[in-house]
Amino acid sequence: MRAVKSSGNKSTELALIRLFKKYSVKGWRRKYKIFGNPDFYFPNLRLAVFADGCFWHGCRCKTKKPKTNVKYWHKKISRNIVRDRLVTITLRERGYLVIRIRECQIKKGVLPKRLKMLFKP
Repeated sequence: MRAVKSSGNKSTELALIRLFKKYSVKGWRRKYKIFGNPDFYFPNLRLAVFADGCFWHGCRCKTKKPKTNVKYWHKKISRNIVRDRLVTITLRERGYLVIRIRECQIKKGVLPKRLKMLFKP
């Protein structure tokens, strides 16, 4: 578990950067210091974008479930889901727009409609 890093993940963050470039999305920053540490932040829009890995954030698309230490993993993923909700609610209360994109959505190679609408050429 120590080998899993919270930033620079190829299947989420780096893939999303490629999508941003593909769709000419500009103005994003990484490692911007606001509550919840979003993966990408757009200061002009007050938009926080989170790129969530399916396994770590409890997406139902992930068919592989751990076979060992099941209680630990269930508790860990449940805590992540609760934290995600808290971060989203808190940021929205503070006036930020929040978009969470799952790994399975990123793999499809298309930006979510909510995000595309903000960056129409």
